[in-house]
Amino acid sequence: MTTHDLFRFSFRVSTLAVVVSLAATGCNKTVDDATLTTNVHNALATDASIVNQPIQTTVASGVVTLNGNVSDDTARMVAAQDAARVHGVKEVVNALNVQGIAVTPDITTAAAPTAPRIATPQEQQAIATNQPLPVAATTSSAAPPPPVYRDVAVPAGREISVRINQGMDSEHTEQGATFTGVVSHNVIVDGELAVPAGASVSGHVVAVHNAGHYKGNSLLSIELTRIGRRGESIAVSTDPYTLEGKGRGKNTAAKIGGGAAIGAVLGGIFGGGKGAAIGAAAGGGGGAVVNGVTRGEQVHLPSESIVRFRLRNGFSVRSYGQSAEQEEAPNNSGLQQRQP
Repeated sequence: MTTHDLFRFSFRVSTLAVVVSLAATGCNKTVDDATLTTNVHNALATDASIVNQPIQTTVASGVVTLNGNVSDDTARMVAAQDAARVHGVKEVVNALNVQGIAVTPDITTAAAPTAPRIATPQEQQAIATNQPLPVAATTSSAAPPPPVYRDVAVPAGREISVRINQGMDSEHTEQGATFTGVVSHNVIVDGELAVPAGASVSGHVVAVHNAGHYKGNSLLSIELTRIGRRGESIAVSTDPYTLEGKGRGKNTAAKIGGGAAIGAVLGGIFGGGKGAAIGAAAGGGGGAVVNGVTRGEQVHLPSESIVRFRLRNGFSVRSYGQSAEQEEAPNNSGLQQRQP
């Protein structure tokens, strides 16, 4: 090898070393929070599935916090995954609510964006007060262990508390009409979060009776058919939730009889004898007409009502991490379930 060739070889080796060094430096360079904020915002804005969701982002020391109110649990999950995949992000604190329902915050790491874990009580306190997460919770340089999961069986007979999106009533709603809603309380099985609050649901009207003229009681009966959980659709069957209005029956006869009695009294006062008979006929007719145009009691299920459906079938889901037991809130909709 000539001196010239040796010089050229040494130059190439030196150049390659510089390039490798610069590449390594570029890969290890920490992205500043302002740049991360912009990059996370762009990642959320370019995802067509959540582009219209009102999500606010803040970044501190590489930890992204998501706040806002999204449409369902799937949108909540997708937002955290998108943010976790942005280069330079360490963790994503998901504090998003679902349709006004406060959901327990969870934390997604960049190394495992599809396996979030429920925030610990200490972390939840820090999130609620806009403080940094405890040091132990931040991502270390070592690769995290693989996510631990287990299959959780939600048994038949378990109640699912749902907040209904649409109002329905026995006068205008048609049989077969569909409705949507969200799970209003976490479903916990053996200490594991099986179905999170905010999970989307859908169902349909199985029976409806209008309170027509002398045709019996009004009735509205609905049931769940699907639960959406983190992007998967779970087919379910539930006992119907049924509302039934008061019928007319004896109440109708009482109104007609009352009208006749009042007519008879007025006829006796103003004419006596024959006038009483005329008054009785007029009074009876008047009572029948008034009652004839008065429909029986219609039943109404307002929008935002909380309804508890009882599962007929069980189903299994995959759960990551643990969640503390949460006490079910009482049914505050003022409605009672009647089993047919």
